[in-house]
Amino acid sequence: MTKKMQNPGAPHPSAAALADSVKASAQQIWLAGLGAFAKAQEERGKVFEALVKEGINLQRQTQAVAEEKISEATIRMTDMATDLTAKATGITSLATGQWDKLENLFEDRVAKALNKLGMPTSRTLAEQADRLDELARQIQALSDAMSGQTPNAARKASARKPVRRPTPARKATVAKASVRTD
Repeated sequence: MTKKMQNPGAPHPSAAALADSVKASAQQIWLAGLGAFAKAQEERGKVFEALVKEGINLQRQTQAVAEEKISEATIRMTDMATDLTAKATGITSLATGQWDKLENLFEDRVAKALNKLGMPTSRTLAEQADRLDELARQIQALSDAMSGQTPNAARKASARKPVRRPTPARKATVAKASVRTD
């Protein structure tokens, strides 16, 4: 009883059928892929246009939301600027009022201190200067009258001479003269 040995490289009849079946399936899969690719190429224009339309709609929505947010931010910033301006104006007017009060207080205190020292006020000095000018005119008129001129000529002569206003040095001299030494 001898058995025949089978050739290990020879395919089995069932293995050959299986290989043919796998080959046919692979062929069908390949053809399905090519069909899908051809279909996609036909549809790509339509798909591209649909994607572009969706992109445009998305862009419009994004712009609308962005414009709304910008509008809200602008309103908020305007309100903040208005509030800050109102506060700054209030602070400025308050500060100005305080400075005015401080200035008046300072002037009053300086005037009181100068008065205690016997220093005349600027108003008093101006009145004294006016009085001196009037006295100088009267002296000139009397001098002219004594020298033999007529009163009309004396008036003309006094009108021609310029009236000297007090200079700072003259004011200081007047101020020193009016300081009391007790």
